[in-house]
Amino acid sequence: MLVSGPEAHPAAGSIPAPPLMRGPRLRRQVGSVACGCALAGAALLVAVNDPSSPGSLFPGCGFRATTGLWCPGCGLTRATHHLLTGDVAAAFSSNLFTPFALLAIVAAWFTWTASTFGRTVRNPFMRIPVWGSALLIVLVVAYGVVRNLPGQPWSALAP
Repeated sequence: MLVSGPEAHPAAGSIPAPPLMRGPRLRRQVGSVACGCALAGAALLVAVNDPSSPGSLFPGCGFRATTGLWCPGCGLTRATHHLLTGDVAAAFSSNLFTPFALLAIVAAWFTWTASTFGRTVRNPFMRIPVWGSALLIVLVVAYGVVRNLPGQPWSALAP
């Protein structure tokens, strides 16, 4: 078979890259792997440095500093630190939603990375119905309100 055009005569000394190693697909793959490395690095940083210690590397909550109230996300970094160091009870006492938030982040990253490598993975969070998403929003807002109510039973929800 006779080939003509630019493919027939590559520049001297150059070897064309295989189809999978060039173009947008490679950029997506590198991007997803780099994001995974950044997530792993952030997890290592949180595991090694206790966010609740004096002089912590991590900034405080801007909502808390402004209003004096606990937001629904207050305690997520501390809870992540506790989970990564094996203290599950302390993680739940810092923020109830931490395991679910971390699971959602990992599932989203895994689904994205698998799709860039041509695999189909069903993300369980992608099949949540609209009413389930609305319920999750209501639960998070209610959690933010309840953890700021004065009184004995609710004080355990403050980080």
